[in-house]
Amino acid sequence: MMSEQKSLKAIRGNFLDIVKTVEQPEEIESHLRFIEDGLMLVRSGKVEWFGLWEEGKHLIPEGIRVRDYSGKMIVPGFIDTHIHYPQSEMVGAYGEQLLEWLNKHTFPAERRYNDIEYAREMSAFFIKQLLRNGTTTALVFGTVHPESVDALFEAAHNINMRMIAGKVMMDRNAPDYLLDTAETSYTQSKALIERWHRNGRLLYAITPRFAPTSTPEQLAMAQRLREEYPDTYLHTHLCENKDEIAWVKSLYPDRKNYLDVYHHYGLTGKNSVFAHCVHLEEQEWDCLRDSGSSIAFCPTSNLYLGSGLFNLKKAWHKQIKVGMGTDIGAGTTFNMLQTLNEAYKVMQLQGWRMSAYEAFYLATLGGAKALGLDDIIGNFNVGKEADFVVLEPTATPLQQLRYDNSVTLMDKLFVMMTLGDDRSIYRTYVDGQLVYERT
Repeated sequence: MMSEQKSLKAIRGNFLDIVKTVEQPEEIESHLRFIEDGLMLVRSGKVEWFGLWEEGKHLIPEGIRVRDYSGKMIVPGFIDTHIHYPQSEMVGAYGEQLLEWLNKHTFPAERRYNDIEYAREMSAFFIKQLLRNGTTTALVFGTVHPESVDALFEAAHNINMRMIAGKVMMDRNAPDYLLDTAETSYTQSKALIERWHRNGRLLYAITPRFAPTSTPEQLAMAQRLREEYPDTYLHTHLCENKDEIAWVKSLYPDRKNYLDVYHHYGLTGKNSVFAHCVHLEEQEWDCLRDSGSSIAFCPTSNLYLGSGLFNLKKAWHKQIKVGMGTDIGAGTTFNMLQTLNEAYKVMQLQGWRMSAYEAFYLATLGGAKALGLDDIIGNFNVGKEADFVVLEPTATPLQQLRYDNSVTLMDKLFVMMTLGDDRSIYRTYVDGQLVYERT
């Protein structure tokens, strides 16, 4: 009995989540759940009970400490659907668009990740940055080196963090020191899948960097992996930059469009996540919808590299699953609040006012849906995995001033989204365990 009680945690505070996935943004508010004084009981990393404090306080056994976050806002852990951990050290690299940026900044930064100790050092830094920014699940690019993935999964496994990652597959159009072959990309990825996929809360993503850096032979090997391990993920880039799209068409002249390259090799479908999708043709929109593929919307990266504006409104119209991506290091922040702030501006430029409810949905349950994980993460439904963030709505004097002048819940969330940053992250919990606290 004592060991069972020790595994129980009682969390009190203001809770906000969305109880079910939706097809259109106007549906979100009707499924929004806000409990001003709530209680969540967590046992062995799962939500055991959730509801009003007054209705649940009698369920707390004697001797169990209540973690009281009254005055704070407790939300599900943020979900980052596209990020490169080896690029943490080159955030803010100056002055290029995508293809020049890769050659000048990205590829040299990724060179050192064949050194397992260096990869471990950077993995530890990366995960600390995620946690201090409230991100509890991420879909992550490693480098071409298997060591980069081993190091990242080791670090995530140590805290039982839900992490999806994979070794980059890249056998052409990159420096020699970053190239594998079609065969080695298959054998190394296969070994990593066998070692890490579904090891605890870890999941593997087959990861061709993008069509220009993979030969048809390598994409065929990615297809083979997907067929052999159908519950793995596929993670790559799509239609980020107009020069990139023209390059793909010259390399794959027999394919109808950029997405058709991936579709031809069986790489679209459930748990296929395509980052960016800024310049899609109509056929590509329809293929994403019809195949059940997902998009990672990366606003800070798209703005920073001058790639363009993602059409979120059309994605909703087409009923394509979308999650938010920080895309470190073309993206300029690990912080999901800042990422949502930039997403709002991207949509303003297209005449669409993204509400705070829509933004928080995309960063939590919507992101979970995009990753096919909405049955286990993304809200506080009983039985879900207990990943959550305690937000401080008044972390700065300006936030305090604006909070005092905010009347509705929507106002308060919008202020937090537009003015918040890592100072707004008060506590982060992964698998029911406290893994970050602001000092």
